[in-house]
Amino acid sequence: MAIKENIIVDGIEVPFKASAAVPRLYRLKFGRDIYKDLADLKKSVNENEDEDTENSALSIESLEVFENIAYIMAKHANPEGVPSEPDEWLEQFNTFSIYEVLPQLLGLWGLNTETQVKSKKNIARLTGK
Repeated sequence: MAIKENIIVDGIEVPFKASAAVPRLYRLKFGRDIYKDLADLKKSVNENEDEDTENSALSIESLEVFENIAYIMAKHANPEGVPSEPDEWLEQFNTFSIYEVLPQLLGLWGLNTETQVKSKKNIARLTGK
């Protein structure tokens, strides 16, 4: 089951959607594994969490991964309203903090994966396996 949530990004309410399709959409668009990228991104953010966010030392790759994940989840939520390229989508924003938006996206993704895990447990219980 897909989970959709609106998140404020640079003062704009943006719909994001998490579902089982997101890893596939991400892989098809960027040729990368979203699970590995999310793990690397979380690690990078955690390493910089104690530092002043104004002087963050996040790598360019980490920022790009964040932008790509945000883009895919926004495009998934609103296929017709989001441009076909991440750069075009990002043009609508002045700037926004990865530290404000990423935790919300991770929370949305976590709700989606939590729902899938519960479903597997229920299927096992119902089938007796």
